[in-house]
Amino acid sequence: MQELPRRFVLMRDEDVTGVSGTGVVATGVEFPDGRTVMRWCVKGKPNSITMFDSIPEALEVHGHDGRTSIHMVADSIKRVEPCYPMLRLV
Repeated sequence: MQELPRRFVLMRDEDVTGVSGTGVVATGVEFPDGRTVMRWCVKGKPNSITMFDSIPEALEVHGHDGRTSIHMVADSIKRVEPCYPMLRLV
């Protein structure tokens, strides 16, 4: 069975830069190898996507000295059978 990515939100308690605001400012996934992808979701700002080698690396860049934290989102499905799309050449 294949392990699934884990979902999370980036929660900002204090906005030291005055750019992103507070509350949930990004959503993301942590892949089984630790690599992390975040999508910014700040109202009125570009919704860019950033990639990191790990969650600690993402917090090193965006944690603002503990003013921002990552909260994992619970999933009911933890593993699935691998699926490979069938390719049809024409």
